[in-house]
Amino acid sequence: MKGVCIFLANGFEETEALVTADVLKRGGVNVKLVSVHDDKYVTGAHKITVIADMTYGEFRSTADFENTDRNDMMIFPGGLPGSTNLAAKRDLMEIMIRHYAEGGAVAAICAAPGVVLSLLPDISGKRMTCYDGFETALAEKGAVYTKNGTETDGKIITGRGPGFAFDFGFAILTYLKGESVTAEVRSGMLI
Repeated sequence: MKGVCIFLANGFEETEALVTADVLKRGGVNVKLVSVHDDKYVTGAHKITVIADMTYGEFRSTADFENTDRNDMMIFPGGLPGSTNLAAKRDLMEIMIRHYAEGGAVAAICAAPGVVLSLLPDISGKRMTCYDGFETALAEKGAVYTKNGTETDGKIITGRGPGFAFDFGFAILTYLKGESVTAEVRSGMLI
């Protein structure tokens, strides 16, 4: 899958999705918010409704699934039941598995590393973090669980929870654009 997309399902953690999108856009990343539903309106875990850039059908009909590389990223915010709603979207999970196998990067925060990224077939030995209580599925797949705010291991970036949303966004920005762009965005945001 070419490009950078944040996938939103009803029940997503608003802070994790919107802070990440904001940081990436400030850094010049053309990130798209994709509703996994039939309409663009997605309601978060705290009843904040956002309008995504595209529906899942629009994503499927316009996405380029050829020549995926490390600069192509699928991002999954946490929140409940947002993370479980993402994982239940079987077609999306098949795309994620193919995307990762073909060299694309994945990022998830909060519950999503344990609920969504644990569906990847081979994460053994990868350093990953997630919200407390969601690490079991990662450990069962052989991932090395840490309680760090963020972890970047190869083409997998994970974040622990909403309090680390800025750090998560900066980790993704650093991966995609480098330290100097991230430093400039941090400075502009007074962080």
